[in-house]
Amino acid sequence: MSRTPIKSRAELAQAPLLVVKVGTSSLTDATGHLDVGRLDALVAALAEHIHTGRQLVLVSSGAQAAGMPALGLSRKPANLAQAQAAASAGQGLLMAHYTRAFAQAGLAVGQILLTAEDVIRRSHYRNALRVFEELLRCGIVPVVNENDAVATDEIRFGDNDRLAALVAHLVRADALVLLTDVDGLYTASPAVPGAQRVDEVRAFDELERYHVTSRGSAVGTGGMVAKIHAAAMASSSGIPVLLTAADQVRAALRGEDVGTFFHATGRRVPARQLWLGYAARMRGRLVVDAGAASAITKGKKSLLPAGVVKVIGIFGAGEPVEIADESGTVLARGLAGYPTEDLDAVKGKSLDAIGELLGAERAVPAVHRDELVVQASARRPS
Repeated sequence: MSRTPIKSRAELAQAPLLVVKVGTSSLTDATGHLDVGRLDALVAALAEHIHTGRQLVLVSSGAQAAGMPALGLSRKPANLAQAQAAASAGQGLLMAHYTRAFAQAGLAVGQILLTAEDVIRRSHYRNALRVFEELLRCGIVPVVNENDAVATDEIRFGDNDRLAALVAHLVRADALVLLTDVDGLYTASPAVPGAQRVDEVRAFDELERYHVTSRGSAVGTGGMVAKIHAAAMASSSGIPVLLTAADQVRAALRGEDVGTFFHATGRRVPARQLWLGYAARMRGRLVVDAGAASAITKGKKSLLPAGVVKVIGIFGAGEPVEIADESGTVLARGLAGYPTEDLDAVKGKSLDAIGELLGAERAVPAVHRDELVVQASARRPS
């Protein structure tokens, strides 16, 4: 069923389906541990919105913070294994609190733990979508987190802001609401005198005027840069975004003038392309000549090995790599057709020559067009 696109924050109150993401810093106290009072206040506001007849998916961080006491940790885990252990210990506790809090409002919840593969591989994507659809059909609130306990470094989202953008894309949400500990994007750090809240963003070129810091909280994994990336992911795929403080969530869901509103700037794209364009961790870089650069950015062609002049990094076939011109400008991202050693051996060669060297079945593009995403800056007219 076609729905009217959300074009302003005032229309959020009438949005049929929202994805709301809350960060660790908005759910924890000064010591970095889970603050149940904050969680209860959040749930009360979300439940109020749902009871108006709307649907909502919650993407929630906080599992690591909830599990830190069990591991005897007083600060953010220092390595991946420790972080996964804390998340494993804390996810059940976090869900127990959400189950209790939503139940007090007469609502049930369903836990969904995802890895990147669940939203980029077609079979996994379909399964995840069916679960979301059935939970929402039954009036159950999906509560989503990254499956930290099993996600490897290669398939991690890296932060729940990107996860939320991909979930919003997956469920075809009308808008994405990112809740943090700052009441919006500012022209400079909010601590700087004269810094002003940015009311709305219509094009991401506007952000070049602002100073956006990358620092996250002491217990979170994000930060303003991660939220800007998430907003770019969602809005470029046709989903508007509101960035605001968690303590303003009730006002945000009522469509009041809070936060920074990012207008949708593009149309929906396949989930794999969205992941490649914004979220994938690059494993290497392919430097290409001028002809290849033009072919992939203007000609919408695959990157052939003949146009590759240098291979940087260690990666396997199917792993994400950057494609850059000889000046170092990144033009695109994509999935490598060869592992490092093979691509290094066939760079500069035609497919016919590669067929003679490796066999016809292995004479493939360095990056196939269907698995290549040109960066927005590279698509601009020169």
